[in-house]
Amino acid sequence: MNKLMLAVALLMALPAVAQDETDQERPFLQSIRTAMESEARSEAERERDANRLPVETLDFFGLDENMTVVELIPGGGWYTKLLAPALRDQGKLYVSIGAGRVADADFFGTAPFDRIEVLEPELEIERDEDSGLTSIKPFDLGVDNVDAVLTFRNLHNLSAEGRDSMNRAAFAALRPGGVYGVVDHTRRHMQPDEPENRRRVDPVLMIKEIQAAGFEFENFADLHYRLDDELRYEVGRKTVTGNTDRFTFLFRKPGG
Repeated sequence: MNKLMLAVALLMALPAVAQDETDQERPFLQSIRTAMESEARSEAERERDANRLPVETLDFFGLDENMTVVELIPGGGWYTKLLAPALRDQGKLYVSIGAGRVADADFFGTAPFDRIEVLEPELEIERDEDSGLTSIKPFDLGVDNVDAVLTFRNLHNLSAEGRDSMNRAAFAALRPGGVYGVVDHTRRHMQPDEPENRRRVDPVLMIKEIQAAGFEFENFADLHYRLDDELRYEVGRKTVTGNTDRFTFLFRKPGG
């Protein structure tokens, strides 16, 4: 009887433990969860939450509410809408490179998105019509000593020169010990270029290129590993889109 009572007591205690773990989540991550429920987000943006896992991804990158963060190539602002509120009061969010869609969006400049700053470096850009890839000459972001630089699913659109320029600009902008977080669509290792993998990149090659810019490879996460993505098809195909295998890498600038 004593063993039975002990087992029941342990089972009754489990929900309390789970609740306690939720209560202990870092304030920054709680802010991200709150931002996920914002009316500023469209239904289409919300539908991607389960696939993109923003709380888990930003936790892996070690972000906190007092950090200065640069988001590179923010697109339509999917991550911007989450980062800006969480960093608004104690930190700072910059967006840069192709940030026009964010700057022109209805939400930009209104609370809690009123403290986003757009960095507009002078860029020499050239697009190769055959490959569809964009080259960027070396450039400077115009800030330094930032805590984190992030880019989500963008390296695949750049040529080797463009990736190198962006990686080195990120390195120069970071403080010693600052982090560079990268997520992108996975290509099969050492697979040559062909139409179906144009918007995928070899994760091993990305590690080598980013290390060549001066970074130390710190960690990886399997948050966006997708077993049923066979790495065979273009990421826009109906059978793959929204379920692509993506690598999630964390690099650090030496020092600090």
